[in-house]
Amino acid sequence: MSAIDNPKMLALATIFVSLLVMGIKLVAWQISGSIALYSDALESTVNVIASFSAWYAIRLGQRPADDTHPFGHHKAEYFSAVFEGVLIVIAALLIIREASLSFYKPTMIDTPFWGMVVNAGAAFINFAWAWLLIRVGTRNKSPALVADGRHLQSDVVTSVGVLGGLGLAILTGYGVLDPILAILVAIHILWQGYKLIMSSLHPLMDHALSPEDQEAIRAAIVASSKGAIEFHDLKTREAGPVRFVELHLVVDRQMTVENSHQICDRIERALHQLMPGIRVTIHVEPDHKVKPDNGVQL
Repeated sequence: MSAIDNPKMLALATIFVSLLVMGIKLVAWQISGSIALYSDALESTVNVIASFSAWYAIRLGQRPADDTHPFGHHKAEYFSAVFEGVLIVIAALLIIREASLSFYKPTMIDTPFWGMVVNAGAAFINFAWAWLLIRVGTRNKSPALVADGRHLQSDVVTSVGVLGGLGLAILTGYGVLDPILAILVAIHILWQGYKLIMSSLHPLMDHALSPEDQEAIRAAIVASSKGAIEFHDLKTREAGPVRFVELHLVVDRQMTVENSHQICDRIERALHQLMPGIRVTIHVEPDHKVKPDNGVQL
């Protein structure tokens, strides 16, 4: 695996990219004096903290299972994503506070052009890095990396809105548009933080796999369970890059343990081919345990 495709190495590099972008945005704010650009720079401080959190969570999540964590440490990445969402919300509230203080005493923006140019450069870096994080995070099923990418993506949208609004403030000459725009930016950030928190809480609550994945799993079980009678109580969940499947398999009560075990092996192989790395648990039951109402006949 190359360094660019390694989630842990990419998360480490993201820390330095976030520091660079934060520095660039702070320069843009100092040049222009814009409250909207200040709000954009303030959100970048959250990016730095979130990047540290994502890097640590990915390191922890890659640890193998042990006696105290027999199912692994994969959910650590979801905690990082929730933490990042909370930081985003805090940053938005700080922006609203700063903008509210400037609302009744608006100031005209100094040297706006160069401040906007510098901020646009930071936005471009964020755009390129967000694309990379989401691409690698999706391929490696790393929720912390994807969350970091989504956060940077929302930061790009924020920067574009800030630059467009500042252009409007300069054209009209109304300095009050700057803090108004900062508040609008904060509302957008609040919404992004809420979505990130909610999307990360579902896996922590052992949310089932998507309907499409569940249907594919059912089809694989049906195709590979010749000799069994039925399966029921199919349960699925996901933790980082690992997916878990549990099911009850009903066989003839006269079937030997060896034969029933062979069926289980075939099902496990089929599911591993469908979803590499999947963890499968099969509970074998005798035929009087058939459930006509919710079982799948084989």
